[in-house]
Amino acid sequence: MNTEQVKDELAQVLNYHEATKHHFQQYARGPQFLDWDDQPNPFRRFQGAPLHPLQHIELTNEPPYDAAFINGQCANQALNITSLSQLFYDSLALSAWKQAGEARWSLRVNPSSGNLHPTEAYLLCGAVEGLHHKAGIYHYAPKEHGLEQRAELTEAAWQNLSAGFPEGSFFIGLSSIHWREMWKYGERAFRYCQHDIGHAIAAISVAANALGWHTTLLDGLGTEELVLLMGLEQLREGREAEHPDCLLAITPTPIAKDVRPDPAAVQACAKLQWTGDPNQLSPEHLRWRIIEHVTIATHKAALPVEYPSFKADAAQLPTEDQQAPFGIRPIIHRRRSAVSMDGRTGITADAFFQILRKTMPLENQLPFSALPWSPQVNLILLVHRVKHLKSGLYVLLRDPNGKEQLQAALKPEFTWAKPAVCPDDLPFFQLAEGDGQQLAKQLSCHQSIASDGCFAVSMLANFRPVLEEVGAWFYPRLFWETGLIGQVLYLEAEASGVAGTGIGCFFDDPVHESLGLSGNNDYQTLYHFTIGGRVEDSRLLTLPPYDMAETK
Repeated sequence: MNTEQVKDELAQVLNYHEATKHHFQQYARGPQFLDWDDQPNPFRRFQGAPLHPLQHIELTNEPPYDAAFINGQCANQALNITSLSQLFYDSLALSAWKQAGEARWSLRVNPSSGNLHPTEAYLLCGAVEGLHHKAGIYHYAPKEHGLEQRAELTEAAWQNLSAGFPEGSFFIGLSSIHWREMWKYGERAFRYCQHDIGHAIAAISVAANALGWHTTLLDGLGTEELVLLMGLEQLREGREAEHPDCLLAITPTPIAKDVRPDPAAVQACAKLQWTGDPNQLSPEHLRWRIIEHVTIATHKAALPVEYPSFKADAAQLPTEDQQAPFGIRPIIHRRRSAVSMDGRTGITADAFFQILRKTMPLENQLPFSALPWSPQVNLILLVHRVKHLKSGLYVLLRDPNGKEQLQAALKPEFTWAKPAVCPDDLPFFQLAEGDGQQLAKQLSCHQSIASDGCFAVSMLANFRPVLEEVGAWFYPRLFWETGLIGQVLYLEAEASGVAGTGIGCFFDDPVHESLGLSGNNDYQTLYHFTIGGRVEDSRLLTLPPYDMAETK
């Protein structure tokens, strides 16, 4: 790739990011109204592809909640139809149906912006007892909780593809249908699709670890290789195009971060016979060319990636007597995005700091151990109702080595004081004291949910210097990292007896101005989040996700 092309791709990404910012005077471009007749079907199916049903697993309190976030703490399960069913059930399946009058819609285990679910998942595996006697590539159908068989692989082809990986390994590919988010959010939709990829990576990582398996993002693969592995060649064009994002290796033992399938074995997938035709999701579509452009600009070449090694020394993992006395799976399946918060509920400092601990990118802590790059996202927090912690503005340094640079970029009057109640090993600092409820609401598109919680979060990413150093293709990965953090916050909120909500609507530059970052795009806020006391809507009826008569 020549230098001019690299510069052009970076310019397109920076232009996209700038053009899709919300401002007090004007929001990023979106549809003028929502055409409900064109609302995309949230379920892609490949008509004509054989559907292999997965098992419906009864929820148990095993393994323990905290153990599911630590590599090697859960018993290793054999790969078979039951464990595979459990993995998808705990990561990408439906979690409930909601009903209001005649309207009925589904919720899923993995969060999604606007509950629109642009993320699709593909399984690449050898012969699995109870699934199929041959290796194959499958599309996961969450509504049916089944796997649609898109292609068969010969034993030799699978051995070539999985060479260098431990016996019993398999792969999960993730892709995005941008139209699902564009229908509602217009030009900002590309951002939200990338958040959701991060949510899905986190959901899969935690669910796999609960089965004693390890998850690794195979970031050495290029976009064209991902197209071949997921069978998306015929879905690259058109208004309902599906774009490959990443491939995860699920392995019974840890693997190196730079391992990848053999390129020749990947290219051999071009000759596979693919079954099934994709269903149409909407009768009509609006076209958002800026998203088409940024999608192309962020394509990745099939080149090895050398990320600097990283090991965080801060924030010790919880000891056995500190671990929660309940299992991970009930928390996973009852996770919901709060629609509103009561403005009264608070949490203890111990609960607050435990939540923050889980967001730290420790070497053996899920889901961040799945990522090959060092942390690029720090947390800016507006604390409203945390016992023994003064209201005000705080920062959690997920990249402890970046303190000096960030401190120099933020307002000079910020105090950077360590609160007395903060554990010594957590890099958490008070920047300014005072009631930040109105500020949180104002910056999050005037949404009360940001001020009515216990605290609000702005995820501040290292931005332009990183993209200039690594390349425009790294832009989505910054959002993936925020999505991983968001999923952890969702689960931690539920485990703490409160609720969380991701906030994609915020005023970008006013957030930067409040921190002293005006005109400095070395840092950019990419995702907001809030945690607090959920207000239930009594008008909504909650129904089970599947016919429980089928539960095995």
